[in-house]
Amino acid sequence: MSYSIDLSGRVAFVTGASSGLGAQFARVLARSGAAVVLASRRIEKLKELRAQIEGEGGDAHVVTLDVTDLASIKAAVAHAETEMGSIDILVNNSGVSTTQRLQDVTEEDYDFIFDTNVKGAFFVAQEVGKRMLARAKGAAPGTFTGGRIINIASMAGLKVLPQIGAYCMSKAAVVHMTRAMALEWGRFEINTNAVCPGYIDTEINHHHWETEQGQKLMQMLPRKRVGSPEDLDALVVLLASSQSHFINGAVIAADDGFAV
Repeated sequence: MSYSIDLSGRVAFVTGASSGLGAQFARVLARSGAAVVLASRRIEKLKELRAQIEGEGGDAHVVTLDVTDLASIKAAVAHAETEMGSIDILVNNSGVSTTQRLQDVTEEDYDFIFDTNVKGAFFVAQEVGKRMLARAKGAAPGTFTGGRIINIASMAGLKVLPQIGAYCMSKAAVVHMTRAMALEWGRFEINTNAVCPGYIDTEINHHHWETEQGQKLMQMLPRKRVGSPEDLDALVVLLASSQSHFINGAVIAADDGFAV
């Protein structure tokens, strides 16, 4: 007997969807039946992804989003709901990092990381969450009451790593933000959970794993390997589904045991 999860009839909003994990999250949600809103600043990349999804028979829509701009957040979410209907699933994925020791972090570095990873993630979730709350209270129309918010944190939010201390701090904030949202919104059937990926091979960092430094890092990992974006597929689809109704406020490490 097989088991499958069907997201047909659901609308998923994915931030940072133009590449890497965000693009893969969008693909797998579309393959599971969800209509997917692709949100990012890089519109041409989003259009390419939309073509891929539609070529597989999926449903996708593109919106411009700069998570560091509150007006952009409000406009993107409003546009998405006008075009696709009420947002049922949010994958809060946008994130940035810099590499330097703490004593070398400038105010610009700090703001660059926290404006996207913390402030941006919070206000995206808030904008979508307010609409989910309105539907749950009967103050707004929608076919699905409740919702699923999946915040993409990092194993760096659970385990401090050298030379990316500010990034670690920001992702630790996302972990606590997830728990706060789960506590306040859970009674309205809005489940908020965090995924903490480990080292994942994407087009952004692929070259690094082929360098001497990258190979040394890989040898330090528990099973001396890095993951692929597809390794997170099943977890994200589960958390996006109705079957995850008893999972709320969870912070799930998907890091091959690195944070143990």
